[in-house]
Amino acid sequence: MSPQEQPTPAERALDHMSSAVLLCDDGGRIRYINSAAEVMFGLSARQVTGHRLPANAAPCAITLEDAVIQAVRTGEPYTSREMVLEVGLDRRVTVDLTVTPLSQSEVLLEISDLNRRLRITREQNLINQNQATRHLLRGLAHEIKNPLGGLRGAAQLLERELGDSDLREYTQIIIGEADRLRTLVNGLLGPNSRPQRRETNIHEVLERVRQLVAAEAPPGITIRRDYDPSIPPLIAEPNQLIQATLNILRNALQSLGDSGQITLRTRTQRQFTIADTPHRLVVRVDLIDNGPGIPPDLQERIFYPMVTGRPEGTGLGLSIAQTLVHQHGGLIECWSEPGHTEFTLWLPLEADDDNEG
Repeated sequence: MSPQEQPTPAERALDHMSSAVLLCDDGGRIRYINSAAEVMFGLSARQVTGHRLPANAAPCAITLEDAVIQAVRTGEPYTSREMVLEVGLDRRVTVDLTVTPLSQSEVLLEISDLNRRLRITREQNLINQNQATRHLLRGLAHEIKNPLGGLRGAAQLLERELGDSDLREYTQIIIGEADRLRTLVNGLLGPNSRPQRRETNIHEVLERVRQLVAAEAPPGITIRRDYDPSIPPLIAEPNQLIQATLNILRNALQSLGDSGQITLRTRTQRQFTIADTPHRLVVRVDLIDNGPGIPPDLQERIFYPMVTGRPEGTGLGLSIAQTLVHQHGGLIECWSEPGHTEFTLWLPLEADDDNEG
């Protein structure tokens, strides 16, 4: 169909499908492309009808042409599951690709975007893991705190009875180590109080964190801001968001060493689902650094308590950050490769009392 012609009923039906659909000839030239495919590739039907997909606009063009050639050669339909397609610069989608030869000169391609389903599943797994770990640690921490208090009290009583100041040095070691363990256990327990929420400007939160990080950063670190000033206030406890964001950025600062760049970016997204809960509007906060990246073997576990890539780290910062954001009905995701680590905070722009506490 040329762009000027009125769509047929079949074409109108295809335009309402969520899967991308392309009809190609045996040379890979596009005869029809539906609305979902236009969105996926960032191209209009007017641009591509009668032409191949331009390689610079859709790096996966060669992959799709190869699929057309294979279907024409074999005459058999086939499906490739969970393919990763580069559909634009720095944009990848995981898809199921179904290729069906309709004749010796026509091939139908159906591309189902799995990113949304995979993301929702991954988010739900993150939330379930975080909740299970928190419950386990809370029980364990309470069991540790009781004998720890008795141990500290006994050391204080013993210190009072000792006349030798040299021996008191040992009781001070016991008391000091008991206090250190209590601090660690309190960190495992995380926040105990419900957040006192109010209208909060996310940029005021980020500016406060930026000031704190800038004061700690060496001269070779630059902090870049990329804010969307149109973002409305959200209902949140600002101190908890400051703590969550600060925990992430301090990790970024330590990974960069003496030089590097940190970027704070905000955007909104409509009709967005966090785990199983749909939201009309959410704010997206990206915390990006150009450091060495997180080792692949740690990426699936970085939100677990006591998991850290630094010998001196406690492994509590990201776990606490995830808990604080989850209390606001949100979620933190992470993607990392050498030279680019990106933590994304998703926060609903409407109150969600079910996630408090």
